[in-house]
Amino acid sequence: MNSIFRKVSIPDLVAKSQVKKLNRSLGLLDLIFLGVGCVIGTGIFVITGVVAAKSAGPALLISFIIAGVACALAALCYAEFSSAVPVSGSVYTYTYATLGEIFAFLIGWDLMLEYVLAVSAVATGWSSYFQSLIAGFGIYIPDILTQAPGTGKGAIINLPAVIIILLITALVSRGVKESTRFNNVMVVIKLSVILAFIAAGAGYVKPENWTPFAPFGFKGIVTSAATVFFSYIGFDVIATASEEVKNPKRNMPIGIIASLGICTILYMVVSLILTGMVPYTKLNVGDPVSFALKAVGQDQMAGIISVGAVAGITTVLLALIYAQVRLSYSMSRDGLLPKRLSVVHKKYKTPFSNTWLTGIVAAAIAGFVDLTTLAHLVNMGTLAAFTLVSIAIIVLRVKHPEIKASFRVPFVPVLPAISALFCVYLTLSLPAITWISFIIWLIVGLAVYLFYGKKHSHLNQR
Repeated sequence: MNSIFRKVSIPDLVAKSQVKKLNRSLGLLDLIFLGVGCVIGTGIFVITGVVAAKSAGPALLISFIIAGVACALAALCYAEFSSAVPVSGSVYTYTYATLGEIFAFLIGWDLMLEYVLAVSAVATGWSSYFQSLIAGFGIYIPDILTQAPGTGKGAIINLPAVIIILLITALVSRGVKESTRFNNVMVVIKLSVILAFIAAGAGYVKPENWTPFAPFGFKGIVTSAATVFFSYIGFDVIATASEEVKNPKRNMPIGIIASLGICTILYMVVSLILTGMVPYTKLNVGDPVSFALKAVGQDQMAGIISVGAVAGITTVLLALIYAQVRLSYSMSRDGLLPKRLSVVHKKYKTPFSNTWLTGIVAAAIAGFVDLTTLAHLVNMGTLAAFTLVSIAIIVLRVKHPEIKASFRVPFVPVLPAISALFCVYLTLSLPAITWISFIIWLIVGLAVYLFYGKKHSHLNQR
């Protein structure tokens, strides 16, 4: 039993990261744009309207604040870890060094599912906005090629979702610098469009639309907070990039906290304006931001929003694929997954085979599976990761007081404990089917660890 709780030493982790296989080419602005690129996407362009109509009303603003506070507490823990242990793998690596191998494998296994499902779900949203955009030019894709089988109209595949995932996979496989250049351009377009919506929509706000402010009560606000948590998935992606960052001890904490702060402010402002422009009961549509602008006669601006949504959701796909590959790369490098996943391409300096395997699996899911019922499972994975990283920072302080970090979480252990409890509280608001699916996936992961990972672990080889 002791062997499954074995830990990798932090000095060994740092030494391993110094072996230059991946290029250290990312600066602070690249990190912030990577975080913003992943966080601002489906959440702001799709989820805002659905949640406002079904469970929050204008109090969606409060739901975003609650989810943002939970993320902020976890972000502080990520910031300290990323400056103390600047190694790829994010919460998987941090857990391996503090809580033990079994916990590290299971949270890594959990996050692998989260990232792949998130890529597929986001690609489905991208497909809807892309179809809306090209329809404005009189171009229509046959219904059978725009939805997963079983969703009606004789659909056989969601072809646009498959194609965009494969295109982003090709880009990520070519190199991190090339990917971030593309990401930075898309993020600038996305932020410009969001600011344009805020400027255009502010003049059409009617305060009476904010009454009643919380039609579903406090329970609806908390349930909505657990749902819009999906909107914040991404700032932790920064932590997976540690080994490709210039001066990670300085840039990682700043990048994590800055990107989360920017996104939280934008979410709050957009949700306030959106519910002020249109009665919340009318916002249960696939493109609520464009819908609100059309409702007030701003058709041209609505078209511009569609362009921004396509650009914005594209950056989310890029960041999620990047994070999934770096996570499985780290687990493979430690022997817990097949060695092939950690082989770095000699020319591109990326885990080339791993990237394409991830892209093909995600594309298959997006093309042939209806992911509506799986969105909550993605939230569950993130909340589990945030809970573990909060606990791990307490262990780090107790077991490794000699480790020096450029950023330190204040009020340890109180603040990390509050963070962990906050995340657990939000998981209790998720549907029972989410818990059942989560437990089944963990049982499968436990079997994989016991029959493969435990034996092939590099710590076991030692």
